[in-house]
Amino acid sequence: MKNDTIVLFPNAEQDIGYEMSCRAGSILQNHGRRVVFCPLGSELPSVAPAPPPPQGFKAARLEDAIDAAEMIIAFGGDGTILRAARASAEKGVPILGINMGRKGFIAELEKEDIGKMASLAAGEYKIEQRMMLDVELAREGEAVFRDFALNDIIVRGDNKVIGLTLFGDGQMISRFTGDGAVIATPTGSTAYSMSAGGPIVEPSAQNIIVTPICAHVLEAKPFVLVSDRHVSVEIGFKKHNPAYVSVDGCEHVSILVGDKINVRKSKKHTCLIRLSKRSFYQKVSEKLGERA
Repeated sequence: MKNDTIVLFPNAEQDIGYEMSCRAGSILQNHGRRVVFCPLGSELPSVAPAPPPPQGFKAARLEDAIDAAEMIIAFGGDGTILRAARASAEKGVPILGINMGRKGFIAELEKEDIGKMASLAAGEYKIEQRMMLDVELAREGEAVFRDFALNDIIVRGDNKVIGLTLFGDGQMISRFTGDGAVIATPTGSTAYSMSAGGPIVEPSAQNIIVTPICAHVLEAKPFVLVSDRHVSVEIGFKKHNPAYVSVDGCEHVSILVGDKINVRKSKKHTCLIRLSKRSFYQKVSEKLGERA
């Protein structure tokens, strides 16, 4: 199947009336490109369907359009881009993020950059690979849950503090009670990890960032590990309260005392399209310098 379709993946709650995605689609069509609308939610049977796209645009579910996709353009916040990344990672389809939210660290463009669709149609862009993480929840030696992340894996107590022990290649990194821990990629270093006091890491780097969340001990500090480390988390140190693991902000999966969360660098990766000349440092300065 020929990969010649540009998939528009708008979040209807942020791209109101599909204004930006329609403008982008019209520019692309005027430059002879094939376009299909796959609104966020169309790929999730449990979510109420998004409004249909306007006339003049073909509509499809993302999972049905992905095989013929040359690229995906996501219109929304980082959450929308993460949804696109989950769908595209297996196929290696590159993603262009257009920020319709507030911070949007993963997004390449802002709404006012919509005219750059002409450059996109002309192939004037670069592709940047971002590392991902595989996560496994093991219970009595058997995997009961597997997933992968572009941003982070979060282990948290369910409204109460928990005891955690963090390991790198089987060696203890840290042991503490607190709200939990974030295991992040460099892409995810500007998300929850940063809010919890973790370092900002260049997104194209190859590292695993381990950040305690509200630890009740001074010695619990963030760690930046090389990407080939096997990171694992066990709960139950002193505090045996209920806990959960969440991957890229998706569903909460319950963790029991004795379970082990295993995290490794994934063989999958996310390809992000670069169109603007803004550096990562400029983007961080602009987004963190503005008022909330």
